[in-house]
Amino acid sequence: MNDREALSPDADVRDIDVPGVDAPDVDAYLTTNRAFWTVVNSAFTDRDGWRAWSAPEVTWGLFGVPERDVGVLGDVAGLDVIELGCGTAYFSAWLARRGARPVGVDLTRAQLETAARCQQRSGLVFPLLEADAQDVPLRDASFDLVVSEYGASVWCDPERWVAEAARLLRPGGRLVFLTNSVLATLCVPEEEGVAEECLMRPQRGLNRVRWPGGGTEFHPSHGEWIRVLSTNGFTVEALHELYAPPDADAHAYYDIASAEWAARWPAEDLWAARH
Repeated sequence: MNDREALSPDADVRDIDVPGVDAPDVDAYLTTNRAFWTVVNSAFTDRDGWRAWSAPEVTWGLFGVPERDVGVLGDVAGLDVIELGCGTAYFSAWLARRGARPVGVDLTRAQLETAARCQQRSGLVFPLLEADAQDVPLRDASFDLVVSEYGASVWCDPERWVAEAARLLRPGGRLVFLTNSVLATLCVPEEEGVAEECLMRPQRGLNRVRWPGGGTEFHPSHGEWIRVLSTNGFTVEALHELYAPPDADAHAYYDIASAEWAARWPAEDLWAARH
């Protein structure tokens, strides 16, 4: 992790070579998750990616909770922002249109290639970096804001990616991330499916979840999140428990809970912390 350098604004994801990403000793769950998201990306067209890129406002999560209703980001104009686990980088695009200077980081090249094509279509260009969000080859204290919406916040080990977020932030910088709610995770059957109206798995020992359909997720309890954040020098500013708005679609793309379920119980946890 030496010689950390920010990418040039016109960097092309296809030209980026990050040492170590394809090394044979890379964590097994990262290899599995990258393969999983490569398959997921192949099932969607650039039209799907563009639909997210061109959304008129910043929203959060499966049911599109408007940022204007939660106000967790604040004014991002002029901020250096890094998105850990950016996927197709639509969230970074939303922030760029509001004056931020984002860098999108993801381990899955296919996702970043979709992001690069959306950049070409929109004319909105910012750096895309193929790298492990737990080990980002960029300088310490380079960013004002770290964000993750169902990226590193779900698919990476919180002990590692939160520490990396702390390293990347300048003093007083903020971390904002979204993940499945603890309650939703407890109510999803172990063989997959959507959340039910009863507890389907024990909370004790729940952290790393390997789904039968592929992919490994991390779901700490609220107490564990607070421990990890505080250990890495963060002070929690807010925890927003997100419910589905009244006009939400019946099912989201990433089915964890139906809109009917999420109208009654929080499906997602949106955290904000300051370093």
